[in-house]
Amino acid sequence: MANTTTAPAKELGAIDRFFKITERGSTVGTEIRGGLVTFFTMAYIIVLNPIILGNVPDGSGQLLAGGDTAQIAAVTALVAGVMTILMGVFANFPLALAAGLGLNAVVAYSIATIPGMTWADAMGIIVLEGLIILVLVLTGFREAVFKAVPHEIKVAISVGIGLFIAFIGFVDAGFVRIPASLATPVELGIGGSLSSWPILVFVVGLFTAIILMLKKVRGAILIAIVAGTVLAIIVEAIGSLGSQVDNPAGWKLNVPQLTDSWGLPSFGILGNFSLLGSFRNIGVIAVILLVFTLMLADFFDTMGTMVAVGGEAGLLDEEGNPPKTRQILIVDSVAAAAGGVGSVSSNTSYIESAAGVGDGARTGLASVVTGIAFLLAIFAAPVVEMVPYEAATPALVVVGFLMLTQVTGIDWKNYEVALPAFLTIVLMPFTYSITAGIGAGIITYVVIKLAVGKAKAVHPFLYGAAVLFVLYFLQGPLRSWVGF
Repeated sequence: MANTTTAPAKELGAIDRFFKITERGSTVGTEIRGGLVTFFTMAYIIVLNPIILGNVPDGSGQLLAGGDTAQIAAVTALVAGVMTILMGVFANFPLALAAGLGLNAVVAYSIATIPGMTWADAMGIIVLEGLIILVLVLTGFREAVFKAVPHEIKVAISVGIGLFIAFIGFVDAGFVRIPASLATPVELGIGGSLSSWPILVFVVGLFTAIILMLKKVRGAILIAIVAGTVLAIIVEAIGSLGSQVDNPAGWKLNVPQLTDSWGLPSFGILGNFSLLGSFRNIGVIAVILLVFTLMLADFFDTMGTMVAVGGEAGLLDEEGNPPKTRQILIVDSVAAAAGGVGSVSSNTSYIESAAGVGDGARTGLASVVTGIAFLLAIFAAPVVEMVPYEAATPALVVVGFLMLTQVTGIDWKNYEVALPAFLTIVLMPFTYSITAGIGAGIITYVVIKLAVGKAKAVHPFLYGAAVLFVLYFLQGPLRSWVGF
């Protein structure tokens, strides 16, 4: 520790002073190692983001980047790298950013698929959300909004998204399917049986991720994805299963085969967003509600993450705030908009940053290292074409579990908040809509408080939100009534 204080190299001294490495009880070597640990614990997003975004047709039937998942992976890594480096340099905090799991599911399944919407419109909504959050940060309003929503609803949003993500993972892997007979909404595997090799790959990948996570192996999720992909390539080489288009027992998405398409992918989706197109295609009310939904998820996830990471690093002040809180929130807000500009969904702070902190990272230098690793990963983006759903989706289930563990933060004996929280959680997977879950929870909370005579306990912000969500749920009849 003392050696770093008197490091002979002037460059090292400058780095030490700029990032306050010695002051925070760390070393350059520790920061580099911590940054790499953070990268390897969250690098799975380079694989998962293209899978979530790249195979869902928008409201006009078009795929993002024309289905070029390698391009989405490259831009995912690019935006994550740039914004994480910015976090390190501007905020000097060991926090990495990338396309948010959960937020990308909102974009893919609840926004882009709306009839009339295009991917450019959906990404324009992301840019709007990021810019609005930036304004709210600069005016100090973000903290006020954070305090308006009850704690249980905040927790329920994260839990519900976790359950939704896990459900998507099971469905996309073919572990859960719509039965051919339509006798039930879903069933296990094919005809109630796990009778295909791709499903076996999913099961092996899931148990691999679980076991590695229990053994506290850093990069457990990424290792499980790689191991599942290798197994899938071997299975396909032996069995030639092909796609489910031709074989129900085949691969749902990518057929796992070795690729020779290496090099720098295209960045054509950069800047492919329409800032105001969504207003024309789906209406002002719908856009406001979608932006509001994204803001809720972005607000609470980021503030909770920075406090959790700061607490583990021992960087919080006596009021529980990390150093340069405003700078952290500014970078996070810019990252949200940058994700829309890059057409890769809102970028947000990652709780996986705690892995690097657990390995000793205490400064923004660790974030710079993580960001550089993301930039280098751009050149390996074509690898995503080899990764089948069945190898990648175990990560969705595991991440869903991690988000679901927050359910203990809800007071289930207090029905006034437990019932809205319950509806928030269950309606996300049951309706396949995160927006529906949040809206139902807020409306129920407001109605209950009014019914029990506690109207003054409800923040005015929630009354406005409840009205907007009512209009959102009734937009079909309302559109018919006004003739559009």
